[in-house]
Amino acid sequence: MSEAVRQLNLAGVDAGVICAPVLPEITDRPRDLEALVKAASKAGAKYIFANPLFLKPCSAAVFLPFLEEHLPDLVQFYRTRYADRAFLPKGYGQRLSQLMAALRRKYGIGDQHARSSRAVHMAVAQMELF
Repeated sequence: MSEAVRQLNLAGVDAGVICAPVLPEITDRPRDLEALVKAASKAGAKYIFANPLFLKPCSAAVFLPFLEEHLPDLVQFYRTRYADRAFLPKGYGQRLSQLMAALRRKYGIGDQHARSSRAVHMAVAQMELF
């Protein structure tokens, strides 16, 4: 990830990282997300976002057998959390967003890009398609 982000930014392409899906109890530990944001910052990422897993029945049919094989201790946790809905409770997503916002501030990702991106969009007229 780091080298691709670095090379794209060096070539003038605003590149960053979208971490999705974030898997509860697997990839959502604050220290792991901080390591990701830190690495993205070192690579010159212009943005980084994270979105939690949503598990619709078609995805669950593939994901749950994978868990059974590789992380059997988490199968019941996932079956319970996603038993009657595809999305986690709103609070989980809010906590993830708040953590990522704090980490973006800590590692300086996004603030300058957001301002310069708005300025560019305001200065450039929409091109005609036809």
